[in-house]
Amino acid sequence: VTPAIFILLLIGSLAGTWLISGIVPAMIYYGLQILNPEIFLFATAIITAIVSLATGSSWSTIATIGIALLGIGQALGLPLGLIGGAIISGAYFGDKMSPLSDTTNLAPAMAGTDLFTHIRYMMYTTIPSFSIALILFLIIGFRSNIIGTENIDELLQTLNTSFNITPWLFVVPVLVIILIVKKTPAIPALLAGSVLGGVFAILFQPNIITEISGEASVTISSSYKAVINAMSTDISITTNNNQINDLLTSGGMYGMLNTIWLIICAMIFGGILESTGLLRRIAEPIINYAKSTGSLVATTTGTCIFFNITASDQYISIVVPGRMFADSYKEKGLAPENLSRTLEDSGTVTSVLIPWNTCGATQSAVLGVATLNYLPYCFFNLISPIMTIIYAYLGIKIKKLRE
Repeated sequence: VTPAIFILLLIGSLAGTWLISGIVPAMIYYGLQILNPEIFLFATAIITAIVSLATGSSWSTIATIGIALLGIGQALGLPLGLIGGAIISGAYFGDKMSPLSDTTNLAPAMAGTDLFTHIRYMMYTTIPSFSIALILFLIIGFRSNIIGTENIDELLQTLNTSFNITPWLFVVPVLVIILIVKKTPAIPALLAGSVLGGVFAILFQPNIITEISGEASVTISSSYKAVINAMSTDISITTNNNQINDLLTSGGMYGMLNTIWLIICAMIFGGILESTGLLRRIAEPIINYAKSTGSLVATTTGTCIFFNITASDQYISIVVPGRMFADSYKEKGLAPENLSRTLEDSGTVTSVLIPWNTCGATQSAVLGVATLNYLPYCFFNLISPIMTIIYAYLGIKIKKLRE
């Protein structure tokens, strides 16, 4: 779990430097001008899906683009849980379909099929699930109470007064996305984004540097103090608009500590359950109830969700059921891509819906939205396991083993 802990600390650090450098405020500023309020949720899901598909990482997408979109949605007066649901739905769709994603590589490896066969086969259930989610976001968007144009103008004026807003600030997030697309590991990519955010803060936001450091002018000492404070601890930037003030806060690395303690405890608990054989002992009797293709897929889905709840980690929810059910699928004459698709449709996407799961705890901390608040609006994540079960019972796109 050590890499995940470092990633969490760096996400906290990146959030702090991207705030004081004006990167997140610039994203909010331009986003409020570009994004039509009625289709904001729809556009949010599409944007995060594209970025996650390109990077292969839902975590990186949510920690960068997701935070900016959350700020825009808040400025428009939308509920936090609803915005979080749109961000997570898009990010997990892209992560699930990306050949760069770790879980997308792990599922076919456990089932015994190849990566691109797995991705092609997932399209049959994943694209309809995401399409339904997008339709729901469109309907909700047109029926939501969006704040008036005059309030948006006031927010834009406040941001423009408090920060030096310029398109040059987008150089940093673009470079981070390029690094991730080029398969740079997450830790150095996020570290580079964090350091560059600090450099851009010194270059573009001298007034913020003096405010955070508490010193009268921008010097090497005050710059260092402001950047380190932004990376490591709670900071807030005060304006004359209370609504904007709520957006201009960051917990830095300190804000991630409670999540890290939770992940460490969850991993210890999951490790004990797996190494003692308790997970297998609990789940094996369930296999006996799987008689038909539909019941086998439904049982696999339930087992993946069960492991997400009990073992608190999405990797365990893919690896253990993958090992357990591989022979059962062969005995029923089903191709391994049926299993790999089911593992992703149920294990990968539901992990973020469990408050004590590593994914649920992380995304809740990154977005500042309680898991149970965004859960009802993660339409893609909720629909995916249902869709795969429906396909199995109706016999749609259930590939048989070749002789």
